Amino acid sequence: MTEVGGKAPGVTVVREQLGLIGFGAFGRLTARHLSPWFDILAHDPAATPGVGDGEGVATVTDLATAAACPTVVLAVPVEALEATLTAIRPHLAPAALVIDVGSVKVKPAQAMADLLPPGVRIVGTHPLFGPQSGKDGIAGLRIAVCEVRGGKDARRVAAFCRRALGLKVFSVSPEDHDREAATVQGLTHLIARVLMAMEPLPTRMTTASFDRLMQAVDMVRHDSPAVFRAIERENPFAAEVRERFFALADEARGR
Repeated sequence: MTEVGGKAPGVTVVREQLGLIGFGAFGRLTARHLSPWFDILAHDPAATPGVGDGEGVATVTDLATAAACPTVVLAVPVEALEATLTAIRPHLAPAALVIDVGSVKVKPAQAMADLLPPGVRIVGTHPLFGPQSGKDGIAGLRIAVCEVRGGKDARRVAAFCRRALGLKVFSVSPEDHDREAATVQGLTHLIARVLMAMEPLPTRMTTASFDRLMQAVDMVRHDSPAVFRAIERENPFAAEVRERFFALADEARGR
C-alpha cells in the first residue's frame, strides 16, 4: 500500500494500482476516497468492463485484472466473501495485500486465512460509516483495523487510514470488533428495522429525542438487506445481544 509522505524534487512517483472487487454503493465510496492515491481497477458482476464508472475515479475491468493488482480491496457482501476469495485466488500476486471492508470480522478473517495462498498478506477492516454517513466526507469518521496475517501490514493500513484519509483508527482483534459491533451495529439496525415497519410515524409534534432517533434510522434506512443479514446473522455475538435486548424489553413492558 502506498506510503504517505513527500517526494524528492524531480522524482516521478508511479501510482500503484489497486484492485477493487465490488463496485456497489460502498465500493464507489471507497473508490472516490482512494482515487487520489491509487489507479483503481474495479470489478463488479453488474458492471461492464471497459465502460467508464461515470465519476472518473475507477476503470471497470475483469475480475482477473483487478485481482492481480498489488493491493486488492474486497467490497462485497459478507455472504459472498467465500465465493469471491475462491474466484480471485488464482489471480492474486504472490505477495498481494488483500483487505476486506465487511461489517463483521471473525468469520471473514478466518475465511481469508483459510482460502488465500500462504504468501498473501491479509488485513481486515471495517469502516464504521457507509454511503449515507460518509456522503459529506469521511475525515474524522472511524475505522476498525484487524490484523489477520502480518502485523506490519495492519499497522501500515492503519497509518494510511489515519494520515491520508483522516480517519480515527481503532486497532482491534476480530473477536473484540464483533463483540462490540453486536451491540453498536446490531441494536441500531434492529431498532431501525422495527421503527421502519411501524411507519408512517408522527412528524408534526415530535420531540428533539424522537428526531434524533429518526435521524439514526435514516442513516441505515438505505443499507442493503445483505448488510442487515451480515450484522445480525454472521456476527457470532449478535444472537446473545438480541436475546438480552428482547428480555429486557419484556421486563420493561411488564412493569
